[in-house]
Amino acid sequence: MIDSHAHIYASEFDADRDDVVKRALAQGIDKILLPNIDLESIEPMLKTEAAYPEICRSMMGLHPCYVDGNVKQTLDIVHSWFDKHNFIAVGEIGIDLYWDKTYKAEQEMAFITQLNWAKEMNLPVVIHTRDSIEETLTLLRQEQNGSLSGVFHCFGGSVEEAKAINDLGFHLGLGGVSTFKNGGMDKVIPHLDLNYVILETDCPYLAPVPHRGKRNEPAYTELVAKRVADLRELSIEEVDTITTQNATSLFKL
Repeated sequence: MIDSHAHIYASEFDADRDDVVKRALAQGIDKILLPNIDLESIEPMLKTEAAYPEICRSMMGLHPCYVDGNVKQTLDIVHSWFDKHNFIAVGEIGIDLYWDKTYKAEQEMAFITQLNWAKEMNLPVVIHTRDSIEETLTLLRQEQNGSLSGVFHCFGGSVEEAKAINDLGFHLGLGGVSTFKNGGMDKVIPHLDLNYVILETDCPYLAPVPHRGKRNEPAYTELVAKRVADLRELSIEEVDTITTQNATSLFKL
């Protein structure tokens, strides 16, 4: 099984990172993919990847919540890292209008810039979208020339939104929200095209039930798989096989 989106390089894991990785392996999660968020996260992320080279793989990108007035300089530094290291994706990138709309124009510029990197380097993108699905889809339609691929991580939208995302050739990352009682995903997951579904935790955030409100970790990917299996009336092994193949193919693992 693959946790396709985990921030185990975050300080929340400094005290017990080894144990967290061991618990993941014990649950059959043998790959943990690490999205970058800003300039400060690069060093701890690469250090974590170096500590677990068989398990962890890094991405490089600028998360929309860290876009500000210095976005051009920040993007230059982020971009320079692609010459120094082998990354599996451009991510996480996107648009977030939940907390603050001050830098909406800068977020859109950063998103388009990073989509263009992905086209140039033939890498998938990992998209963060919050309160911005329409804006994100509009820009993606404009930029999709047939070569862009990737995933809308932490998907919690409608069947219609899922179809619009799949129509652009993009996957859906399902995580802890899929297990929330009032998350609404019990109405959506039965209708998703499983060829476009991958699993994730987004740890340390959004822990699935029964750990909701606590620190999330890669071992809990299995709880997401179980939820999908129950809603699709499949075995957890079938969900594991399908989603692992999808993630392996998408990220060329």
